Amino acid sequence: MSASIPVQPVKFPPLRSLDDALAELLGHVQQVQGTEQVSTYDADGRVLAQSISSAINVPGFDNSAMDGYAVRAADCAQANVALKVTQRIAAGQSGQTLGAGEAARIFTGAPVPPGADAVVMQEDCEAIEDATSLSGSASGMVRIKTPARAGQWLRRAGEDIARGATVLTAGTLLGPAELGLAASIGLAQLTVTRRVKVALFSTGDELVMPGTVPPQAMPAGAIYNSNRFFLRALLTRAGCEVTDMGIVPDQRDATVAALAAAAQSHDLILTSGGVSVGEEDHIKPAVQQLGRLDLWSISMKPGKPFAYGQIPRAAGQADSVHFVGLPGNPVSSLVTFMLLVRPMLAALHGRVGAAVGPQATMLRADFDGPKADKRREFLRARRNAQGGVDLFPNQSSGVLTSAVWADGLIDNPALCVIAKGDMVRFIAMSQLM
Repeated sequence: MSASIPVQPVKFPPLRSLDDALAELLGHVQQVQGTEQVSTYDADGRVLAQSISSAINVPGFDNSAMDGYAVRAADCAQANVALKVTQRIAAGQSGQTLGAGEAARIFTGAPVPPGADAVVMQEDCEAIEDATSLSGSASGMVRIKTPARAGQWLRRAGEDIARGATVLTAGTLLGPAELGLAASIGLAQLTVTRRVKVALFSTGDELVMPGTVPPQAMPAGAIYNSNRFFLRALLTRAGCEVTDMGIVPDQRDATVAALAAAAQSHDLILTSGGVSVGEEDHIKPAVQQLGRLDLWSISMKPGKPFAYGQIPRAAGQADSVHFVGLPGNPVSSLVTFMLLVRPMLAALHGRVGAAVGPQATMLRADFDGPKADKRREFLRARRNAQGGVDLFPNQSSGVLTSAVWADGLIDNPALCVIAKGDMVRFIAMSQLM
């Protein structure tokens, strides 16, 4: 009778904190090389590669902040002063020097004429006579009903941007306000970091692409590939150039070939599923065959299994691309992407503050939470009309409906039980996507 072979226990790596894992991940990252010129009109979501300074003052001249009358404040020290209207100045026009006892009809954005040092809004004025002749020149009188002080309702030249000032610094994520600011100093193009190139893999013979098999004909054990869709969307939102490598067959040689091909022309290879400790999969040994792979067990829920590695661009070369393997459960994959991969992509793009985590808001829990977990939890939750936050009833890592229902995550420390009325840390989804 042959002796039985003892089963070796699986050795799981020790749990590590999310903050330590993120710090190590970012420690492997350097900004990608290469920039490109893009139209300011089309630069939303890009990262500025070079700081920009202004060649002009903004505004370029003293101008009126209101529709009203430009006056000399010394003439309007008292209320109900009558002044002669001598000119009319609209935006894009220029006026003549204003004399003592005179006023100029002026409109928002128009240059303030020399001699004037205040604007009185039209609501505080009363036209005594018609202030515009048939020829379009100003005439008549206006009563200034309130005293004026020097500088009121004036926008001074350079009060927004002074000539020579740095307007935007390298590493700035360009959004609508930043693009408007760049346009205000006359920049039609901006130099930005090139997009990070990401190869997205799906693995597993159980995966089926929507549209290839109708729901009523799905084989036993098959599932639709949902992770591929939200990961591609998240990568695109993070400013990446995504190559969808499709579903790689569950064969070792095919997996090695796909990874090696992707490494030649990408900065990051991203997969989900098949990398947790003890699994029999092809991604893990394929990455190890080509380069190196570290398996991390992160003290977070959902999303404990996480893999990071590097694959040489070509055999024998030191230059490598990053490999990240996310857990396969959809919510786990989603949350680990938002909390770990998104800051990594920001760092690759050279974005300033990439290591700064999302800012939480303290909100009142309008629920009694689940039992305490030894891991730091990220609970799917939603703000309510009463100023508190509600919890999705099913927090399973496979329940993707929880992420659709939620508008944020509750960042709950390990071993912490939430009771109704407690203040909790709430991170809005808008900060994570």
